[in-house]
Amino acid sequence: MIAIINYEAGNLASVSNALKRLEEPHLITDEEYELNQADAVIFPGVGHAQPAMQSLEKNNLDRWLKNTSKPVLGICLGMQLLYESSQEGNVQGLGILPGRLKKFDSSVNKVPHMGWNTFSEVKKHPLVESLDHQHYFYYVHSYYAPVNEFTIATCDYIEEFSAIACKDNFMGVQFHPEKSGQAGSLIIQNFLQFVHESGGKPSSPKAPLK
Repeated sequence: MIAIINYEAGNLASVSNALKRLEEPHLITDEEYELNQADAVIFPGVGHAQPAMQSLEKNNLDRWLKNTSKPVLGICLGMQLLYESSQEGNVQGLGILPGRLKKFDSSVNKVPHMGWNTFSEVKKHPLVESLDHQHYFYYVHSYYAPVNEFTIATCDYIEEFSAIACKDNFMGVQFHPEKSGQAGSLIIQNFLQFVHESGGKPSSPKAPLK
């Protein structure tokens, strides 16, 4: 069973529909006991970072996320909140991934970064199995995550940024896999396969793909 975290900032319906298409049992919840019973968690998100963090804190979901050993997939804002902080509302994040989110420079190009884009660089990881630079994913975001040692895939729009970042049991994607067609569906399938076949054992980033 996959749990989708409900914290008043998630794109819950589209994520749920994506799991339904894959015939994956799931529930939407903000209850800790249901999260504890799940095999893994999807942490979606749209909107502003500050009220999103406030909603997590209100239900102690921030504490639960920081302490869980279950596989977690953060999507868009859900990925961004895994970082230490963001310029958006000068908010403190969960601190699971190092770094601070910055806003794209609107004097260089249109902000938000909206539409389809590809990876610039990809490292080997179960989440990106069978995916490469030719696949397009759908983005909608004004703030971007830094590239660091936990970056699995990068994307280039005004600045190079982390399109996918993974650390231990936490995985995050800046784009919306649930809105990214076949390639996005493959990301979700890879996450589910990781959960079911590996028992959720964390995997470290490896060398870049050629």
